[in-house]
Amino acid sequence: MELNVCKVAPKDWTRKSIVKICERVTSGGTPSRQNKSFYKDADICWVKTKELEDGFIKTTEEKITKEAIENSSAKLLPKNTILLAMYGATVGKLGILDKEMACNQACCALIVGEDYDRDFLFYQLLFHREQLISSATGAAQQNLSATQIKDFVLPFPTKSLQVKIGNILRSLDDRIDLLKQTNQTLESIAQAIFKSWFVDFDPVHARQQGIKCAGIDDATAELFPDSFVESELGLIPKGWEVKTVGKIFLLTMGQSPAGNTYNENGDGIEFYQGRTDFGFRFPSQRVFCNAPTRIAHENDILISVRAPVGDINVALSECCIGRGVAAIKHPKSFQSYALYSMKQLSSKFQVYDGEGTVFGSINKTDFENIKLIAPNEKVVEAFEKIIGTFDKKIKNNEHLLRNLVLLRDTLLPRLISGKLDLSEIKEQLEGVV
Repeated sequence: MELNVCKVAPKDWTRKSIVKICERVTSGGTPSRQNKSFYKDADICWVKTKELEDGFIKTTEEKITKEAIENSSAKLLPKNTILLAMYGATVGKLGILDKEMACNQACCALIVGEDYDRDFLFYQLLFHREQLISSATGAAQQNLSATQIKDFVLPFPTKSLQVKIGNILRSLDDRIDLLKQTNQTLESIAQAIFKSWFVDFDPVHARQQGIKCAGIDDATAELFPDSFVESELGLIPKGWEVKTVGKIFLLTMGQSPAGNTYNENGDGIEFYQGRTDFGFRFPSQRVFCNAPTRIAHENDILISVRAPVGDINVALSECCIGRGVAAIKHPKSFQSYALYSMKQLSSKFQVYDGEGTVFGSINKTDFENIKLIAPNEKVVEAFEKIIGTFDKKIKNNEHLLRNLVLLRDTLLPRLISGKLDLSEIKEQLEGVV
């Protein structure tokens, strides 16, 4: 029985079920774990549903061999195949294969016919995700069957219009992805510099050996000592000290406000109870609080203090923090140094993941008593001067990224249902795509 979900669409758009617009609708399989030759020295990407994140899939956590393809239920799927998660927590999530890959049996693979546009179908499925999921069955977890997916009916305009609409939405997503990749690259560079200066002590080793340290100028190199001394944390640069987090940074532990002050309609300031809304660098704005108890300020480092302990984000604006979050600030606002210092403490935070009576947690005393190496202030200031520009760029990119996401999400329902003429959005997209 066909499942019709789109009630409003232009009269000249044709309603088609997915099975009729795809060359093939299939699923994957899991090669036997007992057969080591299916996984050893493998080079074929094998997708699991947790890797479906509504974008392109370029690589995978696991890979399988050609032998697995030939002797198991796994199938080699062509580039541009759309994958749709059928089971559990990820049901409805989407992905597009960036090259030939295989997938497990929890993925439904849609190989689009030549008369239909891949991106247009992808965005139709994204827009109608909730309606599709509503047809899922199962009490413990939601399950979509291949039949339900095949019978899902969507409206389609002419191929040329599909392509135009798909190109607009894809261009926005490509711009969003580029900003994400840029931010990841900038952070990787910043972390590498932090490690070089404050973990591996490369400038100190270079001065000790009387050679030039790669990547820094002579004036910056002179800020570092030229020898080491023993400390309780091992050899450290001469003149540097071992201090506790509480002696270097200002720590604010979160406190949860009354439950009736929470809302999702924007009343009050953003509220983070724990790390649920944490992203790559900044948390997403979902829950708000109109009677905050503990406040974190813009650029404060947010750290989860209840399992998992040690996940890190940065406050994009003033926010309320609940008992699952703490905020770190440097007394002189050297927040880039604070951020990468906290990231460097990941192994020490992990110790506390099993320390709580019910689940992992770290209290204020234990947090403040974590020991780390404290460089002289001039070195920290030099690091901040260099890396602060990276972090400002990351922040600016995040604001632009969020604006693009808002634009895409605003255009998506209107474009995909035929309610917006393409000529009407030219000005909105000027300078964006």
